[in-house]
Amino acid sequence: MHSSVAHFPPIMSLISHNLQAVNESIAHAAQRYDRNPTEIALLAVSKTFPVDAIYEAWQAGQVRFGENYVQEALNKIAALPALIADSEKIKQVEWHFIGPIQSNKTRPIAENFAWVHSVERDKIALRLSEQRPAHLPDLQICLQVNVSGEASKSGVTSAQLPALAHYVSTLPRLRLRGLMAVPEASDDVAQQRAAFKQLAQLKQDLCEQGIKLDTLSMGMSGDMDAAIAEGSTLVRIGSAIFGKRNYAV
Repeated sequence: MHSSVAHFPPIMSLISHNLQAVNESIAHAAQRYDRNPTEIALLAVSKTFPVDAIYEAWQAGQVRFGENYVQEALNKIAALPALIADSEKIKQVEWHFIGPIQSNKTRPIAENFAWVHSVERDKIALRLSEQRPAHLPDLQICLQVNVSGEASKSGVTSAQLPALAHYVSTLPRLRLRGLMAVPEASDDVAQQRAAFKQLAQLKQDLCEQGIKLDTLSMGMSGDMDAAIAEGSTLVRIGSAIFGKRNYAV
């Protein structure tokens, strides 16, 4: 007689289980839209989750982590080496800053992150350039575009984008890689795809103007499939990996 009890992964392996599921979803979406899955990177968005959760994801093979809040991120960046305890392996961890950037926070961002996805002003780009330590590789930059036109959303307009892109591409210590967007939330797949298609076209326009870009940072847990359909090269996934966020913590 077979037991009818459902078997769930142990709590400590839940993140690795989720990671595996997300990576499989990326591969399936790539296949559906005739994309190469190796061209789509997974950024695990770890904001509000403890460093132990990042360590667990790292043990499961994840190396790219996205953070939105500077001080919270700095605490985790400082704590993770004690858990990994291998100086070579800790170098493989890649920290991405994906939140709004205040002028007084550019120095710690420039000093501690490999990528910044949320640049939307000349002034912020200049400060990151000036404050990027000379011994570190160039800071990889994405410009955030407000593709939905929402007043509450960060990002430059499509009309402002070319001037900002040309300016950032001239700055030392920065390497302009691509564009990022957080479109208006929608369950309508056609609406999701239209927003991502717009960002992809903006990238194409800049490439035709001589600014070589290779990155489209777009797609989250709720709209990853649509983003991959429209050419995303980096999806930012949080809750599907780490679970529901508790912002009160």
